[in-house]
Amino acid sequence: MSQTQTTSLSSMIWQVADLLRGDFKPAEYGRIILPFTVLARLDAVLAPSREAVLAAKAQWEAKNIDPMPFMEKAAGLKFVNTSRLTLKKIAGAPADLVTNLNGFVAAFSPAARDIFDHFNFAVQVDRLAKANLLNLVLEAFTSFNLSPSTVDNHQMGLIFEELIRKFSEASNETAGEHFTPREVIKLMVNLIFAEDNDVLTPGKAAVRTIYDPTAGTGGMLSVASEFLLEHNPSGRLTMFGQELNPESYAICKADMLIKGQDVGNIKLGNTLSTDELADRKFDYMLSNPPFGVEWKKVQKEVTREHEVRGYEGRFGPGLPRISDGSMLFLLHLVSKMRPAKDGGSRFGIVLNGSPLFTGAAGSGESEIRRHVLEQDLVEAIIALPTDMFFNTGIATYVWILTNHKPANRRGKVQLIDASSFWRKMRKSLGSKRKEMSEEQIAQVTTLFARAEEAQLATITQADGTSATEIVWQGERTPDAPTGGKVKLAPLSRIFRNEDFGYRTITVERPELDEHGKPVLGQRGKMKGKIMPDSSKRDTENVPLHEDVHAYFEREVLPHAPDAWIDEDKMKIGYEIPFNRHFYVFEPPRALEEIDAELRDVTARIMTMLGELSV
Repeated sequence: MSQTQTTSLSSMIWQVADLLRGDFKPAEYGRIILPFTVLARLDAVLAPSREAVLAAKAQWEAKNIDPMPFMEKAAGLKFVNTSRLTLKKIAGAPADLVTNLNGFVAAFSPAARDIFDHFNFAVQVDRLAKANLLNLVLEAFTSFNLSPSTVDNHQMGLIFEELIRKFSEASNETAGEHFTPREVIKLMVNLIFAEDNDVLTPGKAAVRTIYDPTAGTGGMLSVASEFLLEHNPSGRLTMFGQELNPESYAICKADMLIKGQDVGNIKLGNTLSTDELADRKFDYMLSNPPFGVEWKKVQKEVTREHEVRGYEGRFGPGLPRISDGSMLFLLHLVSKMRPAKDGGSRFGIVLNGSPLFTGAAGSGESEIRRHVLEQDLVEAIIALPTDMFFNTGIATYVWILTNHKPANRRGKVQLIDASSFWRKMRKSLGSKRKEMSEEQIAQVTTLFARAEEAQLATITQADGTSATEIVWQGERTPDAPTGGKVKLAPLSRIFRNEDFGYRTITVERPELDEHGKPVLGQRGKMKGKIMPDSSKRDTENVPLHEDVHAYFEREVLPHAPDAWIDEDKMKIGYEIPFNRHFYVFEPPRALEEIDAELRDVTARIMTMLGELSV
């Protein structure tokens, strides 16, 4: 089946929505179409082995032995259906539609039946029956040829992903909860695979695991699998995920089942409070956790794990403020890394700007940054364009972390400003007004893979048209065209881990009596010592690579000769002031140029006023 045929079939399936119009809202179409697509596919997949499965069931039940392993072996699948009915037989008996259809679904083995339970399929069947639409919908799905001999697992996966996308667009008000933009996923997948030549070598039967703790509908896992198959058809990704929303969980699990994956690897539940895959480590990981969502609901469990298990658990380094739990997902992924001696891990996570700098030295956020930087885990941070996501227009960043950095990256972090790598969408979807082209994704991937400093040259012609060009470190800057100009801006920068660290020192000054003399303590550990004046207390942030006392003598003592450092209050902090490192100062225009422009404007205004008075 060609790509065109795959797209055509997905469009035909979605046309079932025409039957639903009026009785169902557009945001509900997917709740009918997706489970019925899964049902029709499973019915077609099980057809060749149906009699063998039923025979195995009868044989082993007669011996009082659990027949499930033998039925699965007969089917050659991880799921079976023990009903003698088929969808065509059910459609041929209109009087018993609801009973037969619900009985058919109940006859699936637990892993498959769980999908329909979380789709609330029985409720949807009842609604369709009451609207006199059940027979029409069922007949429509029995007309689609979804047999594996016609549509293989990969093609069926593409069809299902297209249906998920249509569902996400139809329920536009919550699209961001269901659907991470495909080009963002493609970029992240490119980045986590960029330095793994083994798994991408054609013909090499590499097997890797990939995990998404906020799996949603499974988009990130699916794109990663497609990427690997495209580059190495002999490779295989075993997918794992956990998802909180029951409907998204059902869609993800259905997608995995359609692709031939083990759906037992997809778990339901809150990843932060209950890690359903606690004993697993992974080769690759991807995540797009909620932005700026508080974690109060799981505060008790997370705080207990932090306090009781410390670094043996997931949240040892620290806890962020309650209003944003995204950094908890960062720590969760760090805890799921395969040890470096066993090959290590690499993961990508999308975060908003807050985790870069929120929190002073000693705060939970700062301690988390300190942990991942001092452990040399942060490989790169890439700034994405704004207006890239369906439910928010804020600035977002992709963090790439690994515990097996190549030699040229050790002790370093690469920052890439890809905020200008976008094109305008023909039609906005919620807050999403921009997208990245394949070429732009490739450019950002190259910036990451080369791990070098680079600038973006914007070349403006005399007529105002412009183009951009990447200028690598050591390369010659393009010449300005006649009557035009060239503007340079940082694009890729390399820093040492410690460049983001600082020490916060507390600067004290003496409390003075009415005669202007320092007040001495009268009791305790301060007895006989100069008492500090809390109203004059101040703090200074000293870069980690600078000597604190040299800084103090240079920056503080010339202005406050009686000051001293309270050594007991010194704290180490880390922040990543991304925008500061990419700021380009543009000097104001010359006064002569501004004066000339003002004289020209004034003259034109006077001319117009003169014309009005005639």
